Amino acid sequence: MTTQDQNAGAPAHEACEEVRRKLLGTWQLVSYTAATVDGDVIQPLGSDPFGLIVYTPEGYMAAQLGRSDRAPLPSARLEDAAFDDLGRAAMGYIAYGGPFTVVDPATVEHHVTTSLFPNWIGRPQVRAVTFDGPHLRLAVTTPTRLWGAERTAELTWIRAA
Repeated sequence: MTTQDQNAGAPAHEACEEVRRKLLGTWQLVSYTAATVDGDVIQPLGSDPFGLIVYTPEGYMAAQLGRSDRAPLPSARLEDAAFDDLGRAAMGYIAYGGPFTVVDPATVEHHVTTSLFPNWIGRPQVRAVTFDGPHLRLAVTTPTRLWGAERTAELTWIRAA
């Protein structure tokens, strides 16, 4: 690689580093919407979802999101809960984590090493990333089969106080 090639890549590298620096820290979920191409918009975790996404300086991320209206289980202990109750609780919850990479100034890739949904393990979750004032917006990069239809999805976060 020539010095000219290295210099040409410097602005792109710096732009990725700037996005990485902005991501670092803890963010609280504000909203999660998913829309079909014909404009049908749903809120997969309800109108008042909760969640955190954390990005660490060491290059890891972890996200946990859920419905605020999940009913408590009849059992006080997780291991005593009935499978049906656990299934209902899991249907309203998303959790995953692993290393992350800022691919370009508009894209972050989550390399999933742990997940409530085992099928995500080993599969990257690619997200379009934008910053809008105090908000972080993460969106799927292409329409995806979500909740019964091809949809785009966007999660809006605000930095935790």
